[in-house]
Amino acid sequence: MTVDLNAPLTGRREILIDAPIERVWEMQTDIENWPKWQKEVTFAKLDGELRPGTTFKWKAMGVSITSVLQEVVENESIGWSGRSIGMRAAHIWRFERQGNGTKVITEESLSGWLPRLIKLFRPGFLDESLSKALRTLKDQVEKPANR
Repeated sequence: MTVDLNAPLTGRREILIDAPIERVWEMQTDIENWPKWQKEVTFAKLDGELRPGTTFKWKAMGVSITSVLQEVVENESIGWSGRSIGMRAAHIWRFERQGNGTKVITEESLSGWLPRLIKLFRPGFLDESLSKALRTLKDQVEKPANR
């Protein structure tokens, strides 16, 4: 799976998390529990197993999104395409073992009329969003209670 590099908004960010890859993978792929640790996500429901072709519905920053898992490789990568009003998205998360830690790389593209408007008024929106998502994942996984 790849993102659409011709989309109005594209971004790529990475972070090193001080936790085993298995723990990072488990946290990020437990879709139905996203609302418990991501402030922007208020609802998430996986409609089946964690595998390509499975749909999940979620709500982030007030926007209802329907996504389809496109890629699921345990402890390695998860990616989905998504649609909401005025927008199509492709989002990939990759995980690499780094000693006792995990390097997480996330890439996303947003296309449609809404991302074109966002680009005009907040050109750094997607980069900020990806950075925040990585920091939130890192903070959650590295919490003493989750070790």
